[in-house]
Amino acid sequence: MMLILRLALASLRSRKLTTALTVASIALSVTLLVGIETVRAGVRDSFAGTIRGVDLIVGARGGSLQVLLSTVFGIGNPAGSVQLRTMQRWQQHPAVKWVVPYSLGDSHRGFRVVGTSTEFYARYRFRNNGRITFAAGRAAQADTEVVIGSEVAARLQYAVGTPVVVTHGLRDIGTSNHDAHPFRVVGVLARTFTPIDRSVYVTLEGIEAMHEEGEAPAEAAAVPPAGGREPGTENRNRAIVEANKQRAASIPKAPPAGVPMAMPGAEPPPGAPLVMPGAEPPPGTPLAMPGAEPPPGTPVAMPGAEPPPPPAAPKVRVTPAPSSADRSAADQADEAEHDHGDDQITAFFVGTKNRFEALMLQREMNTDLVEPLTAIIPGVALGELWQNIGSAEVGLRVIAMFAVAISITGMLVALYSSLEARRREMAILRAVGAGPRTILALLVLESTLLAFLGCVIGVALVYGGLAATQTPIEQRFGIHLALRALGDTEYRYLAMVMISGMLIGFVPAWKAYRTSLVDGLSPRA
Repeated sequence: MMLILRLALASLRSRKLTTALTVASIALSVTLLVGIETVRAGVRDSFAGTIRGVDLIVGARGGSLQVLLSTVFGIGNPAGSVQLRTMQRWQQHPAVKWVVPYSLGDSHRGFRVVGTSTEFYARYRFRNNGRITFAAGRAAQADTEVVIGSEVAARLQYAVGTPVVVTHGLRDIGTSNHDAHPFRVVGVLARTFTPIDRSVYVTLEGIEAMHEEGEAPAEAAAVPPAGGREPGTENRNRAIVEANKQRAASIPKAPPAGVPMAMPGAEPPPGAPLVMPGAEPPPGTPLAMPGAEPPPGTPVAMPGAEPPPPPAAPKVRVTPAPSSADRSAADQADEAEHDHGDDQITAFFVGTKNRFEALMLQREMNTDLVEPLTAIIPGVALGELWQNIGSAEVGLRVIAMFAVAISITGMLVALYSSLEARRREMAILRAVGAGPRTILALLVLESTLLAFLGCVIGVALVYGGLAATQTPIEQRFGIHLALRALGDTEYRYLAMVMISGMLIGFVPAWKAYRTSLVDGLSPRA
């Protein structure tokens, strides 16, 4: 057997270019096949490890994936908001151990701003029970303090003490900046390779104060100065009187009572208004048909009697300008109706006292009659997410399989083509005593060695590529691709490639076995 192995290695070294090209094609196909599976497993582990230790995520009524993606991954928009008192009500449930509010809706230079409590930093877990730690500073406690993720600090060159102005919405358009309530960075989070690195965290009180102070200029303008009359009061009163007069003058005068309406085609009596056919009569004009009884309440004018006096002109009511006290009360009522969302949050995280109670609590929350809610279990929602994108994974695997098939076919072509040039070599081996089985074993061993070298180089390329691109991928996409040992799926792929390479070697070996000794030694013209 060792003799055949030495002969196979010597034969491959004698055809260096063909051997190198064949091994390279197999290595690239193995890199694609194993690399896709490694990246797929790494992405799944990275997504699944984004949130740990949270039993339920509760948001407004909507799809489970929408709740998961909008809160945990910062993708898309939430379905709605949840009343803060709803979270406080469920916080008193016997099965609930802790709750963490989670409020979205603002941003800072493209990064999402999250309103939460200090318990978020203590309760949130990620990937293998990892905890949120601070690279610098501390957690936000006051309504003017903010904590930023590591990627926010790196891209914007922020540090502890940097002022921050939050924008309403996810786009910075300038006019929606909350300049009246600036924040100050008090903490920078350590890198977690999760969406936490791309987030800005403030307190719920900070969000409330930010929106209240955003309305401060309008409220200040509505309050008159102390100790005197509000500037411009006389002008406003005069404008109100003039507007009431113009409105009263625009009201049409009713005709005297008892004057019948002119019928179409007839000459209207003197003083009667001209009414076009199909048009509405002036307000207050009774419809008097010839020979019909007048409407109730209409005075009957007897022939020769004095007509009744015309109706008095409508009284114009002048509305005085509201006083300072009245305006303050009206502003407070308008402010109560205009909800900034201070008593609302996007979602809240729930930790139960017992993991077995999560299903029961989820069912109760989804059937809440007070407010429509959607409670999801993060692990179950992630499984649903992978089912939805499973077809894409299958497609990638099929493409990798075709790449392996093409490389194996290329190896077959290379071995079969070289066999024509090796006819004399095979005949000499037969002449020195090598039997047909030796020739068969030699060619099958060569193809197996080519497949083995391709698998080894392909796996080395996968690990080398991961080591080189791990940090850029984490910084750009937030996906942590760990360098891990090959799994059962990867080993099955490698075994498939090895078996395919070995079987391919039987094709040229069978042809060499059927080639006669005389045919190999006879010269060719």
